[in-house]
Amino acid sequence: MAKIKTQYVCQNCGYTSPTNFGRCPNCGAWNQMVEEEVQPTPSAAAVAQPSRHVNRSGERQKPQLLSQVDLTKQPRIKTDLGELNRVLGGGIVPGSLILIGGDPGIGKSTLLLQVCGQLQATGEKVLYVSGEESSGQIKLRASRLGVKGAKLYLYPETNMTDIRETIAELDPKFIVIDSVQTMNVPELSSAVGSVSQIREVTAELMQIAKTQQRTIFVVGHVTKDGAIAGPKILEHMVDTVLYFEGDLHHAYRILRSVKNRFGSTNELGIFEMHEDGLREVANPSELFLEERLADATGSAVVVSLEGTRPILVEIQALITPTMYGNAKRTAAGLDHNRVALIMAVLEKRANLMLQNQDAYLKATGGVKLDEPAIDLSIALAIVSSYRNKEIPADDCFIGEIGLTGEIRRVNRVQERLREAAKLGFKRAFVPKNNLADLEAPAGLEVIGVKTIKQAIYLVFQDTND
Repeated sequence: MAKIKTQYVCQNCGYTSPTNFGRCPNCGAWNQMVEEEVQPTPSAAAVAQPSRHVNRSGERQKPQLLSQVDLTKQPRIKTDLGELNRVLGGGIVPGSLILIGGDPGIGKSTLLLQVCGQLQATGEKVLYVSGEESSGQIKLRASRLGVKGAKLYLYPETNMTDIRETIAELDPKFIVIDSVQTMNVPELSSAVGSVSQIREVTAELMQIAKTQQRTIFVVGHVTKDGAIAGPKILEHMVDTVLYFEGDLHHAYRILRSVKNRFGSTNELGIFEMHEDGLREVANPSELFLEERLADATGSAVVVSLEGTRPILVEIQALITPTMYGNAKRTAAGLDHNRVALIMAVLEKRANLMLQNQDAYLKATGGVKLDEPAIDLSIALAIVSSYRNKEIPADDCFIGEIGLTGEIRRVNRVQERLREAAKLGFKRAFVPKNNLADLEAPAGLEVIGVKTIKQAIYLVFQDTND
C-alpha cells in the first residue's frame, strides 16, 4: 500500500510546507499550520466538466482580435434595492460571482433572501443553498420578511457534488451559497472550512458561473480582525467583494464594495434594519447629520467621497487635559495614525499645545472614513474643542493637510460642493488650488485656504492662533 503523503497548510494564507512551523513563514500567523493529505489526482469536479467559458448566447469562447471585440454594454439585472444596485455598479451582471462578508447576525442572509424574492419575480428560478440552516428556519425568516416566490427553491446541503447535480437538474439563473465555509468537496480529505476546501469550492462555483452563465452570491464568514475567513485567493477569484458592516446595537447597516470588476470600488450603500427586513436609505448625508447639535464645540462636517457618492459626515472631537503622564489618543471610525499626525501638525504649525491633552475623535453614524479629504475637518474639530469655540453650523470642510501645514488639493470637489449645497450649507472651505475652474453652487460660498493656520483664522475670526 502506498504511503499517504501529507503537507502542512496555513489556514490564514494557504501557504504549504512539508514541515510543521509554529509560525507561518509567509503571513506570520501563529498556530495556523494544519496537516492535510496530498491529493494525488485531480478532483471529480475538474474531470466531470471541462472548464470552457461561454458567451451570453451560450457559445464557446474563441480567440478574437482586439479590433473585433464588441463593446456592447454589459447587461444588468436590477433589484428593487437601489442601494444594492449602486454598490454593484448599476445592477447584477449575469454570470458573475459575488462574495458578501460580514459579522455574524449583521443581516447577510436577510439581505440575500430579500434579493432572492425580488429576482424570482423576474420569472427566473432562484436556488438558495444553505449549509447552516434548515428549510424550516429559512421559511420562518421569509415569512417575517414577506418573501413569497413560486420560483424560489430552498436546498439545505453542503456536499458540492449534490449541489452541482441539483443545479444541472433545476437550471436556476441565480444561486445563493450560505456560506462557503460550510461547503465541502467529498474528494478532499481536509476538514470543512479549511483552505483546501474553500479554494476548491470557490473554483467549482466560479466554473459554474462562467461556463453556465449563472449569477452566484456567496456568503463568507469574517475573522475577528474583520477580514473574510479563508485564503486571500478567495477574494482574488470572485468578481465582486462586498462587506456588510454595522453595529448590532444600531439599526443602520453599510454595504461597502472593496472589489468590483464591473463597477466602482469603495462604493457605499446604506440600509436600515426593520422587523420586515432591510430598507434602503436614499439620503445618507441627511441621516448622518440629523442629530447634530448646532452650537456644540468640537463638531465639524466633512464632505467625504465614498466611491462615486459624496456623503456629509459629522466629525466630533473632545479635547481634555490629561490626568496621566502620556496623553491618550482614541479614534472611532477614523484612522488612529491620521489623528496623531494631524495633532502633531497643529502643534508645530498652528502653535496649539496639545501634548498634554487627551483626544477622543469619532465619525458619527458608524461610518468609517479613510480618505485624505477629511484632514481639514478633523483639524478644525480638534481646534474647536480645544478652544471651546463652536464652528458655524452651516460650515463644511474639504481638504488634505500636509506635514508643513499646507492644505493640498483633493479630487471631485465640484460633486462634493453640490451635495453640501443641497443640504443647506452656506460656506465650504476647500484647498485654494482647487478653486481654478470651480463653479460654486447657488447659495454656497466657497472659501479657498492655503494653510491650516489660515483656515483656523477664517473659521474662528480671531488672531489668537
